[in-house]
Amino acid sequence: MGTSAGERVREIIDSTVHEKVTPSICVAEVYAKSLRVEDLEKAELRRSFMRARSAVASLTEELAVEAAKIDVEMKKMVEGWGLADSIVLATTRKRKAKVVTGDEHFKGLTETLLIL
Repeated sequence: MGTSAGERVREIIDSTVHEKVTPSICVAEVYAKSLRVEDLEKAELRRSFMRARSAVASLTEELAVEAAKIDVEMKKMVEGWGLADSIVLATTRKRKAKVVTGDEHFKGLTETLLIL
């Protein structure tokens, strides 16, 4: 959305070195925010961008169960931790990947590359 954090992550997004994966819950979050603060056209542009630059990982039953387990544990440790955060972390762990995020809920996790 034209933020300075977005500028810092551009190099990662444009890189061809690593595969990029976007959990489907993130598509929902970005789309909803775009609808709230912009409009349908911008939401569709952002969705198209995500699909063009990354694979979209669907929430499977197996991943949902892992996310539920993570959710119970993380809610004990991180105030404001949400189920969407758990789905992102479960997806990340399953793929042995990194979460590139500006969400401070992920601060301190070994799987996180925090962009603020």
